[in-house]
Amino acid sequence: MDSLTPTLVVVIIIFSGGAAGLYLHRVLPPSHLTKETQEVVRLGIGMISVLSSLVLGLLIANSKSSYDTTDQAVHHYAAELALLNETLRDYGADAAPTRDVLRKYTETLLSDIWPTGGAAPRLSDAKAAKLMEHVREAVRALQPADEGQKWLRDQALAINVTLLRERWLLIGEQDRTVSPMVMVVLVSWITIIFTSFGLYAPRNATVFGILLIGALAIGASIFLILEMNHPLDGMLQISSWPLRNVLTQMDW
Repeated sequence: MDSLTPTLVVVIIIFSGGAAGLYLHRVLPPSHLTKETQEVVRLGIGMISVLSSLVLGLLIANSKSSYDTTDQAVHHYAAELALLNETLRDYGADAAPTRDVLRKYTETLLSDIWPTGGAAPRLSDAKAAKLMEHVREAVRALQPADEGQKWLRDQALAINVTLLRERWLLIGEQDRTVSPMVMVVLVSWITIIFTSFGLYAPRNATVFGILLIGALAIGASIFLILEMNHPLDGMLQISSWPLRNVLTQMDW
């Protein structure tokens, strides 16, 4: 997902609000620039600032929670794949074809979540889903020769069910997005705040610089929110190392 474009738009809008305040300072009649008026503006902007801070903080916290949840889910999914591979390895040579299908599934999963060429991740790939179904069918078709192999087959089936469940949970986690209306309201509030900053500020390079730095800081927070809501792609995407490590172990 391209998060830079909306971030730059937010920075421009907010900085323009500050610049508009500087312009209004020149055109407003003196009666609008009195100390009493400034006090009322300060009180109103203080209320909007509190609301903006709360909403921005909640959005960042929610996005970070979503990011961490997906990261933990990937690590846990990789651990379950490794456990299933170890269980099938302990079962013996009869489970070797099943392990081959499991390895192919892991390769497909890697290419779906972390595709090459800048393509978007695909968690709901039908090909990967069929491969996991084939793994379960192959495990169910195993014929245990003793109680030990029967226990291993039952364990493999239980792990497979867990993997199927967690795959759908991982897919559902990616549907989380920030409501555009929430972002519009938040940016509008912050723009109003910056307009008030410029309204009673002198026109000099320092003021312009501070307004620009403030707009960039808000833009950076919006960038983090957008990036963390899409943890499988973008600049902050989570690492593919857990699944790659499991794939390496499947070659042993």
